[in-house]
Amino acid sequence: MEERARTAAAARLTARGAKTRSRIVANAAELMRVRGVGGTTLDDVVSASKVSKSQLYRHFEDKPALVRAVIEFVGERTITGERERLEKVRTFAGLRRWRDALVEHNALQEGRYGCPLGSLANEVSDQDSIARGKLLDLFTAWQELFEDLLRRFQQEGVIPRDADVAQLATGFVAAVQGGYLLAQTCRDVTPMASAIDMAITHLRLLTREDGEAQ
Repeated sequence: MEERARTAAAARLTARGAKTRSRIVANAAELMRVRGVGGTTLDDVVSASKVSKSQLYRHFEDKPALVRAVIEFVGERTITGERERLEKVRTFAGLRRWRDALVEHNALQEGRYGCPLGSLANEVSDQDSIARGKLLDLFTAWQELFEDLLRRFQQEGVIPRDADVAQLATGFVAAVQGGYLLAQTCRDVTPMASAIDMAITHLRLLTREDGEAQ
């Protein structure tokens, strides 16, 4: 009975610890989104998370460890959201709806703060090789979502079967990231919309060129 009680108590502590860790990461992610990684201190995170400094250090040995956890948290949220949206796209009309939703969401704050992943990459890629590796994996996963979309377009005859989907997917990721940056700088999402429109227009031109060649 005593052993069972100790096991149950340990499980409760583990669950409580996991909840505390999640709260710390979520609050750190929000602070870093608004203030940037450099503008967010561990004291800021302690205050926002309503934990003690010792609790923070129980889960993260230093700020780089916390930043890496934030990257994983933000990355999972970003890629999961994009997967849900992009998996539904099978036509140019669907691609346009995806574009509209992305731009409209960014317009809610007039383009402030940029892309969740892009902003983190800009701050930490040259400072932490482990963080950079995590971000590279996430951007690769994002590019693969576009590659899957473009392969569906090929299967449906929307774009030519010999189109280089890897290259086109890289172009879409670059258009999105460049668009986020321009919108952040201008406080206006119009440049973001234009950048993504250029990528979509390029796809349409491929289709037209393929039809003319035939």
